[in-house]
Amino acid sequence: MKETTMQDRYNLIVVGAGPGGYVAAIKAAQLGLSVALVERDLVGGTCLNRGCIPTKTLLHTAELFGEITRGEALGLHVEGARIDFPALRQRMGEVCSTVRNGVIGLLDANGIEVVPGNGRIEAPGRVSVTQSDGAIFVLEADDLVVAPGSKPALPPIPGIDLPGVLTSDELLAQVPEFGRIAIIGGGVIGAEFAGFYQALGAEVTVIEAMGRLLPTLDRELGMSLAQLLKKRGGTVAASATVKAIEQGPAGSLVVRYEAKEALHAVEVDGVLVATGRKAVADDLFAPDLGVELVRGRIPVDASMKTAVDHLYAIGDAADAGIQLAHAASAQGIVAVCALTSSTCDVDASTIPSCIYTSPEIASVGLTEAEAKEAGIALKTGKFPLSGNAKTIIADAERSYIKVVAAEDGRILGAQLMCNRATDIVGEFALAITAGLTVEEMARAVRPHPTYEEAVGEALDTLLGGAIHARPLRR
Repeated sequence: MKETTMQDRYNLIVVGAGPGGYVAAIKAAQLGLSVALVERDLVGGTCLNRGCIPTKTLLHTAELFGEITRGEALGLHVEGARIDFPALRQRMGEVCSTVRNGVIGLLDANGIEVVPGNGRIEAPGRVSVTQSDGAIFVLEADDLVVAPGSKPALPPIPGIDLPGVLTSDELLAQVPEFGRIAIIGGGVIGAEFAGFYQALGAEVTVIEAMGRLLPTLDRELGMSLAQLLKKRGGTVAASATVKAIEQGPAGSLVVRYEAKEALHAVEVDGVLVATGRKAVADDLFAPDLGVELVRGRIPVDASMKTAVDHLYAIGDAADAGIQLAHAASAQGIVAVCALTSSTCDVDASTIPSCIYTSPEIASVGLTEAEAKEAGIALKTGKFPLSGNAKTIIADAERSYIKVVAAEDGRILGAQLMCNRATDIVGEFALAITAGLTVEEMARAVRPHPTYEEAVGEALDTLLGGAIHARPLRR
């Protein structure tokens, strides 16, 4: 391979143009740095191309279809409603392309040089970029930020390589029509695709190794979601172990799993393996650079700095907590502020989790169990949205907002399961970051009728009682 050296030296090179990398690049450019952004695939990374954006596009259509199919109760009658899968796939591609082109335009407007190719850190301040034609460019900079992202993690299950067994990346590339689907993994990815296919009328089986769905979130959220999936005709097997995937009759697949000390088998048209994601960091660093991975991820400090001077890591590949797009973006800003010695206006320690089921699920801060485990004296308030007018209008199912507060009233966390939960949770993230108390947060008058006014009601349960909830028996 021929090696060439770019003459330009940059203040900063960012490797990976996902939501962490491109945000870091733009922030650095805003602060006056010359920036090169290296990307091996499409600008936008997993989130924009194989994750958040395409998935939410599918879920939006599924939500509308679900409303139509139960529309008679709402005074809506539509005959012959169906999902046009080719049109849906085209729509998904158009949305991704529009958002991606918007990001590319922002990078160009900020004077950021986008370098296509696979980046590798050879030494402090030195990046080799291997392009598709075999050419290798060597770039140099004062500082480096790596954001290589992640890929689906595959467990060692016999038959996992059979046709029709897909990761989330592969499913989004195809968007297949399944009348029956088994989903291995009941975390965020599994929960969202379960909701998508169930809304479209498929028979859905979710198999989760842990004791409940959404095992990293508040216990009640996972239990409530399982109840809804079962109510809608799905099967949920928790504390279950998949033993094998086999070829079934007429091109079907058979998933064999053990749950409650019994063996089960389900015949399906397709299988989604949604057992988490792992960092793409194995070949990112030269062996003698001094970066030792921990559980496959890159160790960093609070400023996202690695053990190597002038080298920062952000996003899914950094050993810095939750793997979410907005976490990566926040970490990118933190890293750039650190390497420029600028004041950081982002608190990356308070990251909301959002799940686009129906109804939506969101969580931020501490759960009740986490606060108790930390020895924090606390109080909780919960408001069921059965008393919320907007929820009644929408005929939404099981919904609630729970607030976790310290004895002195400081907001510690919140868990929401309701329509627009992912939009509302930011109010609690702001309260936690600002150190607001229940009393301070409750002072705001929230509009009626909205889902958001349930936030005030949940807070009021800690201040003497919500107006639109029956008083507790004394």
